[in-house]
Amino acid sequence: MPLKKSWVASANSADHPFPLNNLPYGVFSTKNTEPRCGVAIGDMIFDITAAEADGLVALSDEPLFDLPFWNPLMEEGPAVWAALRNRLTTLLAEGTDARHKVENLLVPQSEAQMHMPFAVSEYTDFYAGRHHAQNVGTMFRGAENALPPNWLHIPIGYNGRASSVVVSGTDIRRPWGQLKGPNDDAPRFAPSLRFDIELEMGAIVGTPSDGPISVQQADDHIFGYVLLNDWSARDIQAWEYQPLGPFQAKATATSVSPWIVTKAALEPFRCDTPARVVELLDHLKDCGPMLYDIDLSVTMAPESQTATTIANTNYNQMYYSAAQQLAHHSTSGCPMNTGDLLGSGTISGPTKPERGSLLELSWGGKEPLTLDTGETRSFIEDGDTLTLKGTARGDGYTIGFGDCVGTVLPALANPYET
Repeated sequence: MPLKKSWVASANSADHPFPLNNLPYGVFSTKNTEPRCGVAIGDMIFDITAAEADGLVALSDEPLFDLPFWNPLMEEGPAVWAALRNRLTTLLAEGTDARHKVENLLVPQSEAQMHMPFAVSEYTDFYAGRHHAQNVGTMFRGAENALPPNWLHIPIGYNGRASSVVVSGTDIRRPWGQLKGPNDDAPRFAPSLRFDIELEMGAIVGTPSDGPISVQQADDHIFGYVLLNDWSARDIQAWEYQPLGPFQAKATATSVSPWIVTKAALEPFRCDTPARVVELLDHLKDCGPMLYDIDLSVTMAPESQTATTIANTNYNQMYYSAAQQLAHHSTSGCPMNTGDLLGSGTISGPTKPERGSLLELSWGGKEPLTLDTGETRSFIEDGDTLTLKGTARGDGYTIGFGDCVGTVLPALANPYET
């Protein structure tokens, strides 16, 4: 599919992340407006809340965009999602007769502040990238026992904290927690010294379900995708995770990119999951291309200094797709809700530059990274800014998500000292 031309000139650049082919959904405000729903087109935002009020967008008898999140549209299901995309394309395409009605509803992105694009109902994070699981398992259990016995049969996950999901640009405070090193006689309460990121994609559930659903049904239920950074305190995690897995180590924050890229925009980039080492049971088997060819990168910038690219990988490295994760989540009868967020798990490739966490990149701190500034890092230091980027390249156009950015602030003073 080639570039679709828009009358918004900035949307027609081959390298711009928000062409007419994309039309991602976000929530924005300006100094004169409260948070509201908007659609990115080039370097502008189309105020869809105002457009609905003006009668330019009418999809339902009840307003869908009068609240500052996209959940009401998500609840409507695929037919309405498609109708909105078609209407937006008509309004913003080159040659439309509606341009004079739409121009006054465009806001420069440079004048907007972005907010959470959807209300997160619940959050589940998975451990579904084989290279990441292999690397981490090798570090802690040796290469022979790197993967847990169930790993090649089901997508492993844990239930996270929806309350700690934040939009890109939100500062991240270094967490306190209980730590115990291998040579310590007893645990101590202290700020994390091994604070890390995890480069992930997040799938957003649009259509709710109540009971088991198939992989194909799960794919149909997914509304769109965001970049996701699962901030992780490795030293807290190492002490707490046995026997029930991560808890406080993952509860500090999870950052997401400001724009939801719809599944429809990603259709041209579908690709297959990797070859299976073990045949999956019928309810999890692939039913077509369920992953996407999306280039991903991570940069790290010490305070007020130039950023260094520390990782480059691709979403196609995942072993399990979001549809398989969602289908597995439903097998027990667990209801899935509109606005549920599913983290893919860390996305790493087979080589060192493709590793999606500092834990892997520094091999547990034994091989520190050297940044372009000359500084070294094993884990994140105060003042460091981490930026996740994602792009899918089409025929003369680029699909982007907006950067997923977070700066780490120093830990608070001991909250329990009197």
